[in-house]
Amino acid sequence: MEIQRVVKGLGRVEKPLVSILMFAGGAVLALMMFLTATDVALRYIFNRPLSGTYELVEYMMAIIVPFGFVYCAHEKGHIGVDLLVERLPRKARLILGCITSFLTFGLFLLITWQNFSYIMEYYKSGQTSAVLLIPKYPFVAVASVAFAVLTLVFLLDFLNLLSEGTKKWTRF
Repeated sequence: MEIQRVVKGLGRVEKPLVSILMFAGGAVLALMMFLTATDVALRYIFNRPLSGTYELVEYMMAIIVPFGFVYCAHEKGHIGVDLLVERLPRKARLILGCITSFLTFGLFLLITWQNFSYIMEYYKSGQTSAVLLIPKYPFVAVASVAFAVLTLVFLLDFLNLLSEGTKKWTRF
């Protein structure tokens, strides 16, 4: 089965990418907590807050949130309401799963494409943060990479469901 071979190959790429993003997101989250705690402590103890902390936290959130999306999608940790779907026959659930996973893949492919186009817009415009004058485009680039990995995760979900469906349908 050709689909299963493609799924295995893409899975060998996806798992390390998700792991890298997970650990990088955790490191950025730890840095953000340390930065915020330091800023609060300096503000109340010495009345000298760190300049630009708010901007740095904003940029760190632009990294953490897409990385968290990737991890949640990889672990299938999203919330689903199965009230009606569970009552459908197995074949109908599989078809519905294929359709929704393909639509999700298509949506995130579009989001990824638009994010990559925003990189050039931010780069050409030269937009920076107000206090620290940090350019915005590298953070859009990081988010774009995360959305590209998220799109890969959704593609693998679709191909897994399609592979499962073709196994089931060839028996009927």
